[in-house]
Amino acid sequence: MNFKITKQNIQLLISIIIVIPVAIQYGFKPNFQFELYPKTTDEHNFFKAIMGLYLGFALVWIIGIVKETYLKLALVTNLVFMLGLGFGRILSLFLDGLPTSGYVYGTIGELVLGFYSLYVLVNKKGKQ
Repeated sequence: MNFKITKQNIQLLISIIIVIPVAIQYGFKPNFQFELYPKTTDEHNFFKAIMGLYLGFALVWIIGIVKETYLKLALVTNLVFMLGLGFGRILSLFLDGLPTSGYVYGTIGELVLGFYSLYVLVNKKGKQ
């Protein structure tokens, strides 16, 4: 195992630091900082599933930092995860209106992290 933070994986560490606490919040206390108030068992189940999905991706990113052979997989999943969220939020901005500031800042962060993963993948591919 090799835990080394580099220009190629710094966005993975940033993503992990953000995604793990957000996952736990979605799973256990979605109304703590967000205006989310699940009432039914199905709604609670939905947020626990989102928590599991976020934690699963964070695990892939941790593995990508620790094991070089999994870095490309971690970068691709980070790109898809972050840009998927970011572009979904942009769609919501146009269709649903302006969300709270936390989601606006989150959108910017997701797009930056996703595009940085793309940048690393494109430049890493050219160096091989």
